[in-house]
Amino acid sequence: MTRSARRTRRTLQLAGAGAAALLALTACSSSDPDSDSAGSDTSASGSAKLSGTVNVFAAASLKESFTTLGEEFEKAHPGTKVTFNFGGSDTLAASITGGAGADVFAAASPKTMKIVTDAGDATGTPATFVRNQLEIATLPGNPDKIASLKDLTKSGLKVVLCDAEVPCGAAAQKALDASSLKLTPVSYEQDVKSALTKVELKEADAAVVYKTDVKAAGDKVEGVDFPESADAINDYPIALLKDAPNAAAAKAFIELVQSAEGQKVLTAAGFLKP
Repeated sequence: MTRSARRTRRTLQLAGAGAAALLALTACSSSDPDSDSAGSDTSASGSAKLSGTVNVFAAASLKESFTTLGEEFEKAHPGTKVTFNFGGSDTLAASITGGAGADVFAAASPKTMKIVTDAGDATGTPATFVRNQLEIATLPGNPDKIASLKDLTKSGLKVVLCDAEVPCGAAAQKALDASSLKLTPVSYEQDVKSALTKVELKEADAAVVYKTDVKAAGDKVEGVDFPESADAINDYPIALLKDAPNAAAAKAFIELVQSAEGQKVLTAAGFLKP
């Protein structure tokens, strides 16, 4: 083969290789928009903006701390709103199993949460996020000189307890049983805030409530610790509800409650770490 022929053949080979490369590049370019679109969709999905209302059913003792967390959640996620239904955990559980529309349930005891899980109305396994301990709330200055759980049995003393079906009432009864004490209150209240209010209004001399409620009441009442309370500490579980209307935002709220930021708010309110 002559030198001229070899040069012509080499030129054709190079031209062919260039054409092949150009075709490959063109093919890649035509598929790139789809790839970019998928990437954008994934990114958008991963950082989807939360919106709408999150309806939280929570134990009455969580009122102050959850209200604060709700405000923080709304600031972090513009376009969302957190609404609360605070009350006795047993009453809230009954409402949920009865079909009340809610996204999150935070109970003051595993027993009341079990009402919801047994009915199949919760998603996943409830997680304990805080614990709470009992304390005696007395009138400011403790005029009746109450220093122990036994002192609540004094004749003429008006004492209020939560109903036995409510977590704070069940815990109080557990503490009384452990001390072999019998106490007849002037009233049984449906949630811990109602029990505390009786003392704040001076309609009762004392009430067995949570430390968190005594702290939230400030100088309206005085707290008295009693050792039996250590044997009646309540775990607080939280769960996403099965038919949550706003599951995405509900999950985010639960994450906030369990986060370091959420725990800081809760422990500042007097709750114990889980």
